[in-house]
Amino acid sequence: MASSSGNEGDSMEDYEALISTTDVELLKRAWRNEKAAPEVLRFEFQLISRLREQIELMEETIQDKSTAATDPLSLSLYQMDLDRTLFLLRSYLRIRIQKIEKYMFHIRKTNELWNRLSKDEKEFTNACIEDLKQHLEESVLSKLPENYQSVLKQSVTSGEDDMVPEPQLDTFVLCRSKEYLTGIQLEDGPVDDRSKLFEMEPGVLHFICYKSIKALVESGKIDLL
Repeated sequence: MASSSGNEGDSMEDYEALISTTDVELLKRAWRNEKAAPEVLRFEFQLISRLREQIELMEETIQDKSTAATDPLSLSLYQMDLDRTLFLLRSYLRIRIQKIEKYMFHIRKTNELWNRLSKDEKEFTNACIEDLKQHLEESVLSKLPENYQSVLKQSVTSGEDDMVPEPQLDTFVLCRSKEYLTGIQLEDGPVDDRSKLFEMEPGVLHFICYKSIKALVESGKIDLL
């Protein structure tokens, strides 16, 4: 009996591991991370491509079953799965678009962030920048003195683009680690300053400055909530 119980426990762990790595679960994880992160994260190219193919297949399956003598309950379950996936995908893309609209100039001039966007997002960013520039120049900037007609700077004497909003990386976020992590630096300073290093146990919730775990979020070792 003990052996049987052990096998059941192993099977349950395998099932939970499988469920946690399905594309829908991966999309949930990407959606949560994108929603909580103050900056735009890397676009999940392969995941989104697979999900779009799955959505097309689900739509075809529902269409086929709706024309056949299929149990209405079974058909509604297929539709629920499709609706859930579509909701998550649209929300994920919408969150990214909102960040792009807010930080478009900063994203465009920062190679690290620019390279995180999809092709469509890059085209959208360029179009937004051009439209906003044209609108500001026609409605406001053309009426100002020449030294104050920049979209990016308060005046020509500004040493940097002080009119460009940037993500606040000092924002605190709720997160948890997938594995035991050590050597996390909580504050700016020498890396070898042990008094500023932090450890994270797997599965334990932490409320921490995003900048301190930015690289770990990007590597997939930490999930935002």
